[in-house]
Amino acid sequence: MTVFVLDSRKKPLMPCSEKRARLLLERGRARVHRMVPFAIRLLDRLQAESVLQPVRLKADPGSKTTGLALVREKETVHPETGEVVLTAVVLMLLELQHRGADISRSMEQRSNHRGFRRSKLRYRPARFQNRARPKGWLAPSLQHRVDTTDSLVNRLMRLAPITALSQELVRFDMQQMQNPEISGAEYQQGTLAGYEIREYLLEKWGRECVYCGAENTPLEIDHIHPRSRGGSNRVSNLAIACHDCNQRKGNMPLEQFLAKAPERAEKILKQAKVRLNDAAAVNSTRWALFQRLKATGLDVEVASGGRTKWNRIRLGLPKAHCIDAACVGHVDAINQWQQPVLGIKATGRGSYQRTRLTKHGFPRGYLTRSKSAFGFQTGDMVHAVVPARAGRKPGKKEGTYLGRVAIRASGSFNIQTGNGLVQGIHHRFCTLIQRADGYGYAFAKIALT
Repeated sequence: MTVFVLDSRKKPLMPCSEKRARLLLERGRARVHRMVPFAIRLLDRLQAESVLQPVRLKADPGSKTTGLALVREKETVHPETGEVVLTAVVLMLLELQHRGADISRSMEQRSNHRGFRRSKLRYRPARFQNRARPKGWLAPSLQHRVDTTDSLVNRLMRLAPITALSQELVRFDMQQMQNPEISGAEYQQGTLAGYEIREYLLEKWGRECVYCGAENTPLEIDHIHPRSRGGSNRVSNLAIACHDCNQRKGNMPLEQFLAKAPERAEKILKQAKVRLNDAAAVNSTRWALFQRLKATGLDVEVASGGRTKWNRIRLGLPKAHCIDAACVGHVDAINQWQQPVLGIKATGRGSYQRTRLTKHGFPRGYLTRSKSAFGFQTGDMVHAVVPARAGRKPGKKEGTYLGRVAIRASGSFNIQTGNGLVQGIHHRFCTLIQRADGYGYAFAKIALT
């Protein structure tokens, strides 16, 4: 696992390994600056005295999860061909889980409660939506995705000497799919031919044959309305089918091929016109995030999702959000990607609402007016040591715990550890490790599938 390093003035230096960080701490040359992600601060080093290497932060924005990869770029010359090979050495892999769906549900619930209350007050005049929205306005659930990603990027810039950024600006090249005859040798005759359209169709049709529902089988692109009967190459006329169904259908119209299953034919025609919700969310926020990244003053490289998938398959890497981030843009090889992934979950900083409501909008409970108790706040990372009681049998809660705390006004806290929830830990046994910052952290391994 990579450890971030800061100089004595809190300027970022090149990250180091766990072993080196342990030695620096044991010899008294460094202090712990932050627990998660772990960072140390040197006491006898300045940034001007150190040698920095090119470090790039790559982002693969998603609707539910955004993948991030911090890589060190290294250029070498191939001994046989003489070509320059760009190798990305992975320093850290991260996955940011958004809570856009929770925000959307909360906004809808608030709207329903307000509407219900107003329906009981008939003397109040009608209130119309007359507020002007500023240019570039995004819904709160979409704005959250932009804000959290931008916040994490800026935090990493304070911990590592990042010199450039990469973003997957478009997951699918919509212009290329709508007009397949568009000029461009890189797509039409090059190595990326067909990747944009195929990835879009796999997502749209659930990675199964649209005619028989077969899964885990090689799928082919099929024209819903055959080309020989006037069908076009537009993405709205394309579907995916297994080899057998594709051969049986041939140039038959959809209604004729599925004459015995008219419900499935109607469903296919309806689904062909539907756009992906997740893709729509990403498309709505991609330019706002791009402008945020440009505001950092660093060079921003952009690429499409088709190129990301092509890089991942060409290099034989597993499917994961953080691995997709490492494959964004131009890269010839990726090293040291087999390492734990830091999962970051957006949890928020609490709620302004101090009254819990039923599904009908009536009060069912009240929260304390103060969000802190005994110097702790919900979400703080604490280290709890529950000692053994003198002269008594060992209790169930004796031991050492590390995790996020949920406070109570009574002083009896709950701690969410990596092994589960521990309840009823008294506040006097807890030591603050890191203040709550609106995120939860956990390490996980990449599934090699």
